[in-house]
Amino acid sequence: MKRNFLNIVMLMLALSTLTIDNAFSQGLKMPAASSKQTITQDLGISQITISYARPNVKGRKIFGGLEPYGAVWRTGANGATTLTFSGDVIINGKTIPAGTYGLFTIPNKNEWTIILNKDSKQWGAYEYKQADDVLRFNVKPEQTKSKVETFTISFPEVTATEATLAIAWENTKVTFPIQVNQDAEIMASIDEAMKGDKKPYLAAAQYYLNNNKDLDKALTWADEAVKANPALPYPYYWKAQIQLKKGDKAGAKATAELGKQVAEKAKSDEYIRLNSQIIEKAK
Repeated sequence: MKRNFLNIVMLMLALSTLTIDNAFSQGLKMPAASSKQTITQDLGISQITISYARPNVKGRKIFGGLEPYGAVWRTGANGATTLTFSGDVIINGKTIPAGTYGLFTIPNKNEWTIILNKDSKQWGAYEYKQADDVLRFNVKPEQTKSKVETFTISFPEVTATEATLAIAWENTKVTFPIQVNQDAEIMASIDEAMKGDKKPYLAAAQYYLNNNKDLDKALTWADEAVKANPALPYPYYWKAQIQLKKGDKAGAKATAELGKQVAEKAKSDEYIRLNSQIIEKAK
């Protein structure tokens, strides 16, 4: 009797194991303990892509606890966090060539070390080698206003030439800027495009205006943009902005008034408002 009972128990265990193995072999879907996120941020004419896993606090002490001070950290969970630059960038004053890098950090209470490592294909930081570092620098951590339950990497501030990368978890945040110097490349691109049949007059004029280039040339291009698109309100607005920056208030006012009329005809509330703002500034 006992032998039969034992046989039944063994059979049930075997069937249970087979059922689990079969479920996994058929592609059992289970949520990851740390969700994965990949984000891409435009920076100038290039892009930055981050891929990382996002662990949760789950009531634990993170820095100085789960992640000990003074130890190299994968900056996330699972595989190493990666940073991919489609073009060259500048971090902490050093030019970093386009490519993919592992992002590691060394957390400490009063200072963190940020590390870019050329070995981006590794699990955690177990095979990390300092000899493969392409960049190391220190930043000061700050306390977050509220608790960050899920580990987060983000770009809270972005301009045409700089993006701030922020790393936040629990009650700690560190940030550092990633910069680009693409002016020579953009200017060369504009010069080359102006040799073609379809000249980017308005885009070139906008770049010259926003980056303190030759305003006379920008105005010439804006004039061409207005001539090419007389029924559109936005070329007038940009031409008026250039005139205003040149100190020609009368010219800016006249151009904006035309732009407002065109905007009213096109029923474009946005450019009615924007051209009206130029008119006010030019008074």
